[in-house]
Amino acid sequence: MTDAELSATFTPFDPFADAEGDDQVVTKGIVHIRLQQRNGRKSLTTIQGLNSSLDLAKLTKAFKKEFCCNGCVVDDKELGRVIQLQGDQRNKVTLFLVEEEIAAKKMIKIHGI
Repeated sequence: MTDAELSATFTPFDPFADAEGDDQVVTKGIVHIRLQQRNGRKSLTTIQGLNSSLDLAKLTKAFKKEFCCNGCVVDDKELGRVIQLQGDQRNKVTLFLVEEEIAAKKMIKIHGI
Protein backbone atom coordinates (compact mmCIF):
# COMPACT_ATOMS: atom_id res chain seq x y z
CA MET A 1 0.00 0.00 0.00
CA THR A 2 1.17 3.50 -0.74
CA ASP A 3 1.30 6.31 1.77
CA ALA A 4 -1.79 7.95 0.24
CA GLU A 5 -3.84 4.77 0.62
CA LEU A 6 -2.67 4.32 4.22
CA SER A 7 -3.52 7.89 5.17
CA ALA A 8 -6.96 7.56 3.57
CA THR A 9 -7.59 4.28 5.39
CA PHE A 10 -6.64 5.55 8.84
CA THR A 11 -8.22 8.99 8.82
CA PRO A 12 -10.31 9.59 11.93
CA PHE A 13 -14.06 9.87 11.61
CA ASP A 14 -15.40 13.40 12.02
CA PRO A 15 -19.09 13.37 13.02
CA PHE A 16 -19.42 17.10 12.32
CA ALA A 17 -17.92 17.00 8.82
CA ASP A 18 -21.31 17.26 7.10
CA ALA A 19 -22.31 20.17 9.34
CA GLU A 20 -19.55 22.40 7.98
CA GLY A 21 -20.86 25.14 5.75
CA ASP A 22 -24.31 25.12 7.37
CA ASP A 23 -23.59 28.17 9.52
CA GLN A 24 -25.91 30.37 7.48
CA VAL A 25 -29.52 31.11 8.25
CA VAL A 26 -31.84 28.44 6.81
CA THR A 27 -34.98 30.40 5.89
CA LYS A 28 -34.65 32.68 2.87
CA GLY A 29 -38.15 34.24 2.74
CA ILE A 30 -40.16 36.17 5.28
CA VAL A 31 -41.54 34.21 8.24
CA HIS A 32 -44.96 35.43 9.35
CA ILE A 33 -45.98 34.97 12.99
CA ARG A 34 -49.63 35.76 13.64
CA LEU A 35 -51.95 35.78 16.63
CA GLN A 36 -55.51 34.63 15.99
CA GLN A 37 -58.18 35.23 18.61
CA ARG A 38 -60.39 32.25 19.40
CA ASN A 39 -63.19 32.44 21.95
CA GLY A 40 -62.84 34.53 25.10
CA ARG A 41 -59.22 34.84 26.18
CA LYS A 42 -58.05 31.90 24.07
CA SER A 43 -55.70 32.51 21.15
CA LEU A 44 -53.59 30.69 18.55
CA THR A 45 -50.13 31.59 17.31
CA THR A 46 -49.50 30.61 13.68
CA ILE A 47 -46.08 30.42 12.04
CA GLN A 48 -45.93 30.51 8.24
CA GLY A 49 -43.16 30.85 5.66
CA LEU A 50 -40.51 28.55 7.11
CA ASN A 51 -38.20 26.80 4.67
CA SER A 52 -39.68 23.64 3.19
CA SER A 53 -36.46 21.72 3.93
CA LEU A 54 -37.14 22.02 7.67
CA ASP A 55 -38.89 19.17 9.46
CA LEU A 56 -41.90 21.07 10.81
CA ALA A 57 -42.98 18.16 13.01
CA LYS A 58 -39.65 18.23 14.88
CA LEU A 59 -39.75 22.00 15.09
CA THR A 60 -43.29 21.86 16.51
CA LYS A 61 -42.17 19.28 19.05
CA ALA A 62 -39.34 21.60 20.15
CA PHE A 63 -41.78 24.53 20.42
CA LYS A 64 -44.19 22.48 22.51
CA LYS A 65 -41.46 21.37 24.88
CA GLU A 66 -39.81 24.79 25.16
CA PHE A 67 -42.98 26.86 25.59
CA CYS A 68 -45.12 24.33 27.54
CA CYS A 69 -48.01 24.57 25.09
CA ASN A 70 -49.81 22.36 22.61
CA GLY A 71 -49.37 22.67 18.86
CA CYS A 72 -49.66 20.98 15.49
CA VAL A 73 -48.74 21.30 11.82
CA VAL A 74 -51.67 22.16 9.53
CA ASP A 75 -51.75 21.84 5.74
CA ASP A 76 -53.53 24.88 4.29
CA LYS A 77 -54.46 25.13 0.60
CA GLU A 78 -53.43 28.78 0.29
CA LEU A 79 -50.68 29.14 2.89
CA GLY A 80 -49.04 25.72 2.69
CA ARG A 81 -47.78 24.06 5.87
CA VAL A 82 -48.42 26.20 8.95
CA ILE A 83 -47.47 25.58 12.59
CA GLN A 84 -50.22 26.35 15.12
CA LEU A 85 -49.43 26.84 18.82
CA GLN A 86 -51.86 27.47 21.65
CA GLY A 87 -51.58 30.83 23.40
CA ASP A 88 -49.66 34.00 22.57
CA GLN A 89 -46.19 32.66 21.75
CA ARG A 90 -45.14 35.36 19.26
CA ASN A 91 -42.15 36.74 21.17
CA LYS A 92 -40.95 33.32 22.33
CA VAL A 93 -41.10 31.92 18.79
CA THR A 94 -39.17 34.91 17.46
CA LEU A 95 -36.41 34.47 20.03
CA PHE A 96 -36.26 30.72 19.38
CA LEU A 97 -35.96 31.13 15.60
CA VAL A 98 -33.22 33.75 15.94
CA GLU A 99 -31.23 31.88 18.63
CA GLU A 100 -31.33 28.60 16.70
CA GLU A 101 -30.43 30.48 13.48
CA ILE A 102 -33.49 29.19 11.64
CA ALA A 103 -34.45 32.69 10.51
CA ALA A 104 -32.81 36.10 10.71
CA LYS A 105 -34.41 38.76 12.91
CA LYS A 106 -35.01 41.04 9.91
CA MET A 107 -36.84 38.24 8.05
CA ILE A 108 -39.46 37.71 10.80
CA LYS A 109 -42.70 39.68 10.57
CA ILE A 110 -44.94 39.66 13.66
CA HIS A 111 -48.66 40.31 13.11
CA GLY A 112 -51.48 40.42 15.59
CA ILE A 113 -53.34 42.32 18.21
